[in-house]
Amino acid sequence: MARMVMMVFCVVVTCMVVAETYGQSITCDQVVSDLSPCYGYLTNGGAVSSACCSGVDALNSAANSASARQPACNCLKSFYSSNSGINLSNAASLPSDCGVNLPYKISQSTDCSTVE
Repeated sequence: MARMVMMVFCVVVTCMVVAETYGQSITCDQVVSDLSPCYGYLTNGGAVSSACCSGVDALNSAANSASARQPACNCLKSFYSSNSGINLSNAASLPSDCGVNLPYKISQSTDCSTVE
C-alpha cells in the first residue's frame, strides 16, 4: 500500500512539474497582442500610451523565466523584422520609456538563446 501511495505521489509531482513548464511558455500571438497598443509609438514615436505600457508590463510579467524570455525575444525580433515601418530605436527604448526593466536589449542583434 505504501508503495502505491508513493507511485501516485510521484505521478502527481511529475504532472505538476510538466504543467508548470508549459504554463511558463509564451506564444508569439501573446507577444503581438500585448504590444499591439504600442504600434503607433513603434512606427511614429511620440508619447507612449498607458495602454502600450500596460502591454509591455504584461509581456514582461508573462516572460518571467529564461524558458519564457527566449521565445518572447525571438517573437519580438521576428515581429520587428516583418514590420518594416517599425523604428528599431523606438523599439529599443520602449521598455525604459514604460519604466520596465528587461534583462536583455531589444535589438535585431540580440542572441535570444543567451537571454536569461
